Amino acid sequence: MTSPILLTIGVLGGTGKEGKGLAYRWAKAGYRVLIGSRHEERARVAASELTELLGGKAVIEGEDNNAVAKKADLVVLTVPYSAHRQTLESVQRELQGKILIDVTVPLVPPKTAKVQMPEAGSAAQEARQILGSGVEVASAFQTISYTALLKEDAIQSDVLVTGTSKEARAETLKLVEAAGLVGWDAGPIENSVVVEGLTSILIGINKQHGTVSAGIRISGVPHAAHQQ
Repeated sequence: MTSPILLTIGVLGGTGKEGKGLAYRWAKAGYRVLIGSRHEERARVAASELTELLGGKAVIEGEDNNAVAKKADLVVLTVPYSAHRQTLESVQRELQGKILIDVTVPLVPPKTAKVQMPEAGSAAQEARQILGSGVEVASAFQTISYTALLKEDAIQSDVLVTGTSKEARAETLKLVEAAGLVGWDAGPIENSVVVEGLTSILIGINKQHGTVSAGIRISGVPHAAHQQ
């Protein structure tokens, strides 16, 4: 590993497909990654699987959600929407003073191809309401298919990042780059309604065409200049 370990990243819901994929990418980039779950044993198994996948050349540990939220410098939430509120309420105290990156999309089965936003406006805005002003909330990675994260191929999809502050978005964009992706500052947290809604549209496109990896790309702006 040649990249320095800059942060300890906690992934709540890290035993799921999206969480494991992101954890894999960040651990590969040199970060210390903590996998969180309601069940500590499941977290330890997932951490062991990822460590083995990376040939033992990674720092990945598994613990329960509360321990991970307490120890991590920055926390990423990758749980299904049905567990969104409960998970956030359980770690509210541990997250104070930190940045939370919310990857959750408010999908409501069985009509997951239909945009169905919560009363707060979006899952990320709901997280902000639950956690209070002591936590900076960013929203990202909703349009990235988990199937691509554990592969070595370049991902042909961009990441839109919204957040409660410029700082939160900037820190999130660093992790987007560390994961080997192209990120764009998409503005305040209120804009997360658009990004989260795109996920349902991509699900619908995948269903129509029998694919699993539909994504988005920003055109018309040189990638070298997109974060200036």
